[in-house]
Amino acid sequence: MKQALIDTSVSLEALNYRCRDTMAQHIGLEFCEITPDFLRAKMPVDHRTRQALGMLNGGASCVLAETVGSMAANLVLDRTKYIALGLDINANHVRGISSGYVFGTARPVHIGKKTHVWEIHITDESENLICISRLTMAIIDNPKGV
Repeated sequence: MKQALIDTSVSLEALNYRCRDTMAQHIGLEFCEITPDFLRAKMPVDHRTRQALGMLNGGASCVLAETVGSMAANLVLDRTKYIALGLDINANHVRGISSGYVFGTARPVHIGKKTHVWEIHITDESENLICISRLTMAIIDNPKGV
């Protein structure tokens, strides 16, 4: 596995600010840890993220996975030249949860010139695996150059 070397000079506050007025903010998603090797965010399991039977909605897990994986991919790139956009996501939901927080941790599987593949493990507060997701990102020229 190639190391991503995530840009850790970007603060968690800046990442969370970037998510203002988005779905991530609406559902209470918050970035909570950044290292050169992974990016982690947490999300509450509450009325915004549960399905009708009271369990974490699989779509909410996908939102967490795509948000943390996409942000991590963009933190690897020279954003003056390139941006990363979601191309494909899959998720296997392995355990239910009805309250508390879940944590999504994105780690690189492949960092290429035109694509990235990220694996996101979603765990509960006791580190039990709730969902495992794989996110493929398309790397394109930054149309704005910023």
